[in-house]
Amino acid sequence: MDKLGNNTIVEEASTSIGKTVDESKKQENKVSEKIAINTSNKNNTTSKNTTKNKKSTNTNSTKTKETSAKETKDEGFIRPVDGDILKEYAKDNLIFSQTLNEWITHTGIDIRAQKTEVVKASASGTVKTIKNDPRYGLTITIEHENGIRTVYANLLTSEFVVEGEKVKQGQTIGTVGNTAVFESSDDIHLHFEILKDNVNVDPMTYLK
Repeated sequence: MDKLGNNTIVEEASTSIGKTVDESKKQENKVSEKIAINTSNKNNTTSKNTTKNKKSTNTNSTKTKETSAKETKDEGFIRPVDGDILKEYAKDNLIFSQTLNEWITHTGIDIRAQKTEVVKASASGTVKTIKNDPRYGLTITIEHENGIRTVYANLLTSEFVVEGEKVKQGQTIGTVGNTAVFESSDDIHLHFEILKDNVNVDPMTYLK
C-alpha cells in the first residue's frame, strides 16, 4: 500500500509539476508577446514623433524664410527728403515746365527742400552710378531688390558715397542743390524717380 501510495503521490506530484511548467511556459509566452507588442508600439510611436518633428522643423524653416522675405518686402521706401511735392509724376499726361516754358512729361516727383539739405537713401541697396546728367544735374542711382532702382537728381554734393557701395535705408548719400538744367527755374528741390525693371513708375505708390 505504501509503495502504491507513494507511486500515486509521486505521479500526482509529477503531474502537478508538469502542469505548472506548462502554465509557466504559457505565461512566459504571453509576457513575451506583450513585450513584443509594446516594443512595436514604442517603435511606431518614436517613428511618428520623428516624422512629426521633421515636419515641424520643415514648417519652422519655411515660416522663417517667409518671415525673412516679408520683412524685406515690408521695409518699403521712405522719402529721401521731407517736404511738399512741387511737381508730381506725369508720364502719361503733360505738366507745364517754367524752365522750358512748355508742356512736358515728368518721370519723377520734385520734393521741396533747402539747399544743402541732406538726402537719404529711400531703401537699402547698392550705389549703381554717380554722374552729371545733362538734364537733371548731379545724380545718384541706387539699385534695390526685385528689379527696382531709385534716382536722386538735382544734387549739390555726392561725396558721402561711392559707386558700388552698399547703403542702408535712411543713410546719407548727398545734399540738395540746383544743378538740374531742365528745372533750374523751379524752387530748390530734389528730383526723385523710381524705376521697376527699367520702366519709370509713380514714386508715390512706393513711398510710405
